Amino acid sequence: MNSTAIDGQLIEITNGPPPATIGDVLTLMGRIDSLLPSGDGLKWFNLLYMMVTQKVDSSPPQGGWEDSAWLTRLDVVFAQFYFSAILNWLNSPTHVPTSWQALFEARYRPGIERIQFALAGMNAHIDHDLALALIQTGAELNLSPGKTSPQHDDYEHVNGILEAVLPQALQFLATGILGELAQDTGKIGRLLAMCNVRAARDLAWDFSGQLRCLAGVARDSALAAQDQATGVLGRNLLLDV
Repeated sequence: MNSTAIDGQLIEITNGPPPATIGDVLTLMGRIDSLLPSGDGLKWFNLLYMMVTQKVDSSPPQGGWEDSAWLTRLDVVFAQFYFSAILNWLNSPTHVPTSWQALFEARYRPGIERIQFALAGMNAHIDHDLALALIQTGAELNLSPGKTSPQHDDYEHVNGILEAVLPQALQFLATGILGELAQDTGKIGRLLAMCNVRAARDLAWDFSGQLRCLAGVARDSALAAQDQATGVLGRNLLLDV
């Protein structure tokens, strides 16, 4: 299947009703994974995202989440930012954040390893989208959780899960899937050092609080600066290191 046909099907997948549950999110990610060929760098971020979403969904803390409704809604809203980024890129690429452009522009570029695509997508999604997802979820549920809240406790538990699962997931991507040739795994440590998931998520939490206090030009300027910085890091992640 050529890239034009693939993109047409991606539009169909991401242009349907927005997901309402984690199950819906995983179904959409599974459809994207089945569609994309190995030579499409988006496949590797999508697969990483699907793997960590499955892990978070199946790994509640002992005694359960403190606010499972909030966390589930955050996960769904957050994923929708990813699906929307794909759809917007395919329909109107000039309106896609710079942070996402870095990944989408490089989808078929040779010489980039799977883990680089995966981390470039993670960079765009966490550094650009997560603060906005936190704000939207809080508005929907009429919550503005602080750092001593049950919601933040759940958020921090997710940080711990991600720190544990990401190296394993990236190793899986780097060493080949279904008999494909293994890739050099020597870059994993260096790339992870450039993309600290706990630090990025903590900054996203803080940035969401800052954005709630801003409006108009000040808010737009803060978002533009954040997007620009995220795009620079994304492009660096896609370089040979």
